[in-house]
Amino acid sequence: MILLGSLVNGVAIALGSLLGAVLRNISEQMKDTVTKAIGLGVLVLGIQMAFKTSSFIVILISLCLGAMLGEVLGIEDKMNALGLKLEKRYAKPGSNFAEGFVTASLIFLIGSMGIIGAIESGVAHNHQTLLTKAVMDGFMSIMLTATLGVGVLFSAVPVFLYQGIIAVFASVLMRYIPKELLDLLMGEISAIGGLMILGIGLNIMGITKIRVSNYLPGIFILVGIVMVQFYL
Repeated sequence: MILLGSLVNGVAIALGSLLGAVLRNISEQMKDTVTKAIGLGVLVLGIQMAFKTSSFIVILISLCLGAMLGEVLGIEDKMNALGLKLEKRYAKPGSNFAEGFVTASLIFLIGSMGIIGAIESGVAHNHQTLLTKAVMDGFMSIMLTATLGVGVLFSAVPVFLYQGIIAVFASVLMRYIPKELLDLLMGEISAIGGLMILGIGLNIMGITKIRVSNYLPGIFILVGIVMVQFYL
């Protein structure tokens, strides 16, 4: 089922929000401890995925070129600017519902993990990344709801639609690619995605502040390189 990962992610956010509405008094210490636990899990997932590559040099080249292109395009800055614009537009003073919905939607949508996971779901029906993200988002929604209110609950809808659309689009596109090439692409996409997810994990742990979104063009560069190698 192509949409399984996206569906579970949305349900996890909804359940976490309901639990957060009950547990309104969560200490900052507990929030920090749970967040660090999420970061550790993401680090392990990223490392596992990174080892799927058959050519680390190609992954490294794609990642570096993608980072250069991402910095030139300012992907991370533009995504952050969009988030601030939406928050300014909809998170009005006194409206905790709007603030909770917008803030949670931005946290759950803006990032590379959802894109990578949705592509894996659509192409190979591999939902591991989105299921991991579901656990992360579920715990995060508990904390957000305890702080910002039940508006967080409704962020599950745009998360499901956003990731679901990417998954469906990827599944349609990949039908026209030979199976041998598809298997090769999925291994390499998982590997470069693993490195990006590793960066997300380091950010969550507070160890670094890597501009992970700027690495996203590396996925498309990698696909181009692998396809050229396959047909030559």
